[in-house]
Amino acid sequence: MISKRSNHKSTMSSPSDNSLKIGIIGFGPFAQFLVKTMIKQGHFIRATSRSDYTDLCNQLGISFFRDMNEFFESDNDVILMCTSILSLAQVIKSLPLNCLKQPALFVDVLSVKEYPRDLMLQVLPHDSDVLCTHPMFGPESGRDGWNDLSFMFDKVRIRNETICSRFLQIFASEGCKMMEMTCEEHDRLSSRSQFLTHTIGRVLAEMEIEPTPIDTKGFQKLIEVKESTSRDSFDLFSGLFIHNRFAKQQLRNLELAFETIKEQLIKRMNEELDPS
Repeated sequence: MISKRSNHKSTMSSPSDNSLKIGIIGFGPFAQFLVKTMIKQGHFIRATSRSDYTDLCNQLGISFFRDMNEFFESDNDVILMCTSILSLAQVIKSLPLNCLKQPALFVDVLSVKEYPRDLMLQVLPHDSDVLCTHPMFGPESGRDGWNDLSFMFDKVRIRNETICSRFLQIFASEGCKMMEMTCEEHDRLSSRSQFLTHTIGRVLAEMEIEPTPIDTKGFQKLIEVKESTSRDSFDLFSGLFIHNRFAKQQLRNLELAFETIKEQLIKRMNEELDPS
């Protein structure tokens, strides 16, 4: 394949000694959302992706590489993995790691954490640093800024504290609530919150619930959950289930809770209809 990349450099405000050279793998909507703030802060951005985003990157003033070898030879401080959960294994195992000129900090932003941690530790060179993160927001919730939005991170394998700190400062300086926790703890908590929310939303979508003229506030919130989760792909939902070992138990808990409530209702109905 012929190498194709834009020749633009980042149009940044006030580059400084804290500026990072950040290479992004997977330039979908979430990566594009993050990049706008990174550019504003003065970081040098390079991107690569399966789809051709040359025109968009030209508009943003950043470099886009169609050739993965050239991307890895471009001397990045940080390699930011912005792939989907389901495609991560295929992508990371196909990286031309031999083209790395120097040890880099590898960062993921997936909604599950043990899975990318284990993959990166298994595949990446031992001298590469590994930082697992989960920005708990996206283009919709973060459209007016990141202040008070949560950013989870786990310093899995960090030797170059300076580069790691500079990367984390991207989010801290925007007012994010910086939450350091283990990947295991994240996945345990996320299975009870994000996965459960997506599951309830998908159930409501299957039921085809719609607003009515007599909606309560509670029902309006259910509509919001349905609409919010339906905007995300089924691949994301599947990834939250397949690659979070705690999600299976949460699904069983939900099934058990539903059956328990159903039995209680039937029991009460029988008592009311047949008091003898």
